[in-house]
Amino acid sequence: MNKMNSAADHRSFLTVQTMSLIGLMTALTCVLGPLAIPLPFSPVPISFTNLAVYLAVYVLGMKAGAVSYLVYLLLGMAGLPVFSGFTGGIGKLAGPTGGYLIGFIFIDYFPGKKLLHAAGLILGTGVCYLFGTIWLAHQLGISFTAALASGVIPYLPGDTAKIVFALIIGSRLRREISRLSSRNQ
Repeated sequence: MNKMNSAADHRSFLTVQTMSLIGLMTALTCVLGPLAIPLPFSPVPISFTNLAVYLAVYVLGMKAGAVSYLVYLLLGMAGLPVFSGFTGGIGKLAGPTGGYLIGFIFIDYFPGKKLLHAAGLILGTGVCYLFGTIWLAHQLGISFTAALASGVIPYLPGDTAKIVFALIIGSRLRREISRLSSRNQ
């Protein structure tokens, strides 16, 4: 087994430790998710939700990271103000940014070297962008190209920086979690 696998990949999925880590990453997403910077030319704000998702999948792996995000999504749909701009409710999924919220489910990383981790985060972000752009175009009644120009292109530099940050911090977090896990066994 590859030593670089996430902390959650090394043991049975439903352990107390894995569930605790899922809860912690969900909490991190609930803290970072509402933090958003609105842009005057787009209904899509600069959001830190994707940073939290990047960290969750990097630290927990795809399965536990997806569970962490789904719990966050359910909390927001239930009305807790955990979505961008401290909003919540099912209506947020029906709005212009709903496609991005669904698309975050597909963010992943590939086990192995950091280059593969980066490739997974980039490809997952591309899938998220695709869902978000299609939904944004539909919601606003604009072309796919116009939705791409207002919902993706301006965010590429920031999202690239978030991926780099997640690669640096995520690997450190994963190492510390593995170190603490092995010490507690």
